[in-house]
Amino acid sequence: MTNTGMSAEMRQAIKDSINKEQMSHDFYADAAAKVKSKDLTDLFEELAEEELGHRTFLEKVLAEESFSHPIRAQKTDFHLAEEVIAEKPDLTTDMPFDAAIALAIKREEEAMTLYQELADEITGNKEMYDMFINLRNMEQAHKTRLESIYMNVAYSEVW
Repeated sequence: MTNTGMSAEMRQAIKDSINKEQMSHDFYADAAAKVKSKDLTDLFEELAEEELGHRTFLEKVLAEESFSHPIRAQKTDFHLAEEVIAEKPDLTTDMPFDAAIALAIKREEEAMTLYQELADEITGNKEMYDMFINLRNMEQAHKTRLESIYMNVAYSEVW
């Protein structure tokens, strides 16, 4: 993408996305501090760091006014968030590991849906549409990774 300058609308959308990533970081950091399980603390701390990475990525996009390279959609989507995990579990101090991962998966699914809806609202601005699809794909990568962990934990007794 060439640096032709972003519209004010695109800049605002990225700023809103930066705020969303910060809120996700804060949620996961807070969750890490609340849960009793060391494994869950580690998982939530890792997710918090990844959300900071997303924020940093978006800040770079905003500063450079371009995506240096597109983010591809994941080849694999397990669709656990849509088909297996019906409701987002509540965050509790003693939640089981699979419920904590389910909570994170649902949060990533919500972010994906938000970015897809924003992309779908775009008409006549391919750069802005592509930006939201890139953001959706970034969240999908997170969701797919978490779904893989969930399957290993929730279905381990089946193997």
